[in-house]
Formats: sequence, C-alpha cells, structure tokens
Amino acid sequence: MLNTRDILETITMIQDENLDIRTITMGISLLDCCDADIDRSCEKVYSKIYRLAKDLVRTGEEIERKYDIPIVNKRVSVTPIAMLAAVSGGDPVKYAKTLDKVAKDIGVNFIGGYSALVNKGFSAGDMALIESIPRALAETDFVCSSVNVGSTKSGINMDAVKIMGRVVRETAELTRDRQCIGAAKLVVFCNAPDDNPFMAGAFHGPGEPDAVINVGVSGPGVVRSALAKMPKDAPLDAVADTIKKTAFKITRMGQLVGAEASKALGVPFGIIDLSLAPTPAVGDSVAHILEEIGLEQCGCAGTTAALAMLNDAVKKGGVMASSTVGGLSGAFIPVTEDAGMIDAARKGTLTIEKLEAMTAVCSVGLDMIVIPGETPAETISAIIADEAAIGMVNSKTTAVRVIPAIGLKEGEELDFGGLLGNGPVMKVNTKSPQTMINRGGRIPAPLQSLKN
Repeated sequence: MLNTRDILETITMIQDENLDIRTITMGISLLDCCDADIDRSCEKVYSKIYRLAKDLVRTGEEIERKYDIPIVNKRVSVTPIAMLAAVSGGDPVKYAKTLDKVAKDIGVNFIGGYSALVNKGFSAGDMALIESIPRALAETDFVCSSVNVGSTKSGINMDAVKIMGRVVRETAELTRDRQCIGAAKLVVFCNAPDDNPFMAGAFHGPGEPDAVINVGVSGPGVVRSALAKMPKDAPLDAVADTIKKTAFKITRMGQLVGAEASKALGVPFGIIDLSLAPTPAVGDSVAHILEEIGLEQCGCAGTTAALAMLNDAVKKGGVMASSTVGGLSGAFIPVTEDAGMIDAARKGTLTIEKLEAMTAVCSVGLDMIVIPGETPAETISAIIADEAAIGMVNSKTTAVRVIPAIGLKEGEELDFGGLLGNGPVMKVNTKSPQTMINRGGRIPAPLQSLKN
C-alpha cells in the first residue's frame, strides 16, 4: 500500500525532478507475416502491426491522465526485418516504408526492427537489408535500424564490422541536409538484447512472444536530487545505498504503468528496463549524477569508478521492485542527449577514449557521439570493433551510435533538437586502422564463452 509520504514523494519526482516513463514499447512478432511475395508480406506486416498497436498511443495517454504520470514516448519494435527479407527477396526498403506508414497511422514516434543479426555470419536476407539501411533511413521518418555484429558466445563478425563502418557513413551522407539524422537512428550492437524498449536499438527478438509490452523508465534527475541531499562526506557505500532505494521507487512506477498498459491492450507484460536515460533538459543528466557523487566534471579521473557504482546500484534497486527487469537497465551515456555530457565534451574534459572506458561498466556503449564528417569508414569500423570487443569479453551489451557530421570539423556543433539534443563534433584519433579492418574474418569468441 502507498502512504501519503510515498504519494507526495512521487509527485515531487515528477514535477521537479524530471521523473517520467520514457517509453511504452509494444514488441510484435512478424514471423507469421513472411511471404514469398514481398508486396503481400508488406500487407501482412501493416495489417498485424495496425491491429495490435492501433490503441497503443491512446492507452498511454489514458494512463497519463489517470495517474498524472508523463509517458514521453509510445513505440513499436518488430522482428528483425532481415528474416522477412530472407523469405520474400526483393528490395527491403519496401518493408521500411511499410513500417514508416504504419508508425504514422498509429501515431507512435519511432518503430524499431529494421535489423539484422549477423554475429556469426550472414544468412539469407541479411546482406540485402544491411546494404539497404542508408536508403531506408533516408527515405523514412520514424524507422530505426540496428545490426548485431558480435556476441560473447560467437565472437565478432569482422566482415560485418567492416561493412557497417561504410553503412554508417553512407547513412549520414544521405541525410546530411537533415543534420545527418539517419546515423542517429542506426545502432551497431554486440550482445544485443531481444527485449530492449529503447530506440534506436529496439527489435523484437525471435525468442519473444507474439506480442508484448515493455516499459522503459528513466529518472536521472531523481537520483541526482537524492544524492544532493546527502552530506558531502557520506561514504560511497551510503551513496550506493541511496541510489538503490531511489531506483526502487522509480521502478515501482514503471511496474504500475506496464501492468495497466498490458491489461488495457490485452498483451502480456514483458519487462521493465530501468535505464537512467538522460535528456538535454537541465536537471536530467547522468553526468550531473556523477558530479554529485564528487567529480569536478564528468570525464575527469574517477568517472569510470563512479559510473560503475551508479550502474550497479540502479540494477540492484530495480530488481527489488519488479520481477521482470530486463532490456538494458542501468545508466546510459548518450553525449548529445545529456546536458552534463555536452558541457564536458565542449570543454574537452570528456573524450571518446574516456567514454570508451566508461562503456565497460555502464549499460550500453558509445552513444550519440558526433564525429568529424571526414572520418573514414574504416575508422568508424574500428570504433565499432573496439566496443564489440568490450561487450564480448565482459559478457555485456555494448553498442555504437556515432554520427559523422558531414561537412563539419572538430569543435563545430550539430543540433538535432528534441530528445536527440545537440553537441560538439568530438576529436577522433586520425591514425589509420585500415589494414586490420580490411582483413575481415572473425575474432574468435573468448574463453569465457565456454560456460556450459
């Protein structure tokens, strides 16, 4: 039962500390939409998504009004489209345009799953979809794409890594008149989760049910506010305990919303992803949490240790509040979406090298980082390879979402607006990894993959 203090505390979190439900995402399996005729397959895709998700936005809005809880995004994720393209053949961009049309018709703000899973090699449909990504993201508005190039069990597909460096560049080039936005909707994963509700990396894994509701909760401002009330000489184990208790409170709200949405839509409740996903809004920053812990600025010495503690405490608190925590769950570090990260990057305190170290202990990877437009494809591939190696060896999800700012140089600014934010073009090491990337092949799985 909730007491008066709990209710007032939650109201304060929402009104003053940017607590929100970041997304309700409906995952939908499209395996029964496969057809040898691509046009017929697209018709099935549209029909199934519309039938299951047509009331998603309305339901989210009703829950918002009922509980006065902001639900920022309503989204859909689908089976990796490469699987459908394997059956139908043809131009996969037809699927992208179908997804874009149904997203607009049901009113969601993003639809994810223009994806391929190639961590051990390419199967039918994979290569065609990957090569079509630049056009698909340039010719649609709401479609998001992801490619999984590695895993702890299988190693890293370096042929896919090489291709994805080029695909990221081409995607940015085709959308250069829109702030290179296509690259901001493309994620390259290692150990991609099947139940991630956050874009741009969401897809509905082949082992998932026919349809499911996954909820992403976010409250960096709430955590920062809780830490601000602590004495500056409080020991770090007490800091971690405060973070755990705060994460518990945040997750409870997600549990309520997920259960309500599941009941209203007649779709099973899947997981709560308790990720501290920041926004450019003042007071809604993961970097500012790290600074509240005691750093002069995010990126200085001690940042990785503080982030490791934050990430672990968030997960521990969330698990206690729900039996269905999943997805990515932890702390995100997207540079352009975090006011504190933006400031640290502009001042040079936060570098790509430091961000890479931070990804070894947080929930995701190099996220929403703007790099010089002249960065070669093989350098982007090598950045992807580095992150995939961290994920593979540490048995965790890592990802790369970098935006080559075509026509811009280090220190200049790219501004997406909205939740995607803005940020400086960050320095990239200019020494070439071309010979290594051109070798292709596969980096074998690490010894810890042999766990069975």
